[in-house]
Amino acid sequence: MASYKELVAQAEKLMRQAEAARKAEIATAVAEIKAKMTEYGITLADLGGGAKAAKSRKVVSAKYRNPANGDTWSGRGRVPKWLVAFEGVGRKREEFAVK
Repeated sequence: MASYKELVAQAEKLMRQAEAARKAEIATAVAEIKAKMTEYGITLADLGGGAKAAKSRKVVSAKYRNPANGDTWSGRGRVPKWLVAFEGVGRKREEFAVK
């Protein structure tokens, strides 16, 4: 029976062989694909390749402003702690509306 170190060495050798085989197969596949593309005049655009356009997020303007330090909130998502604190002492949210 082989020792642990021998088995690890064999596994590493097999992994190197597998990686070399993978690279060789990829190179062959790429060459075949390029040949077919040339033969049929196919372009990357024909394949729908290229990076997808990133979705642009719409910037939402601030609806409320903290008078103490100028922090703002758009009115979306969780209510900020500063506004919760002001509402907790009886102030109205409308008092902090950006005009």
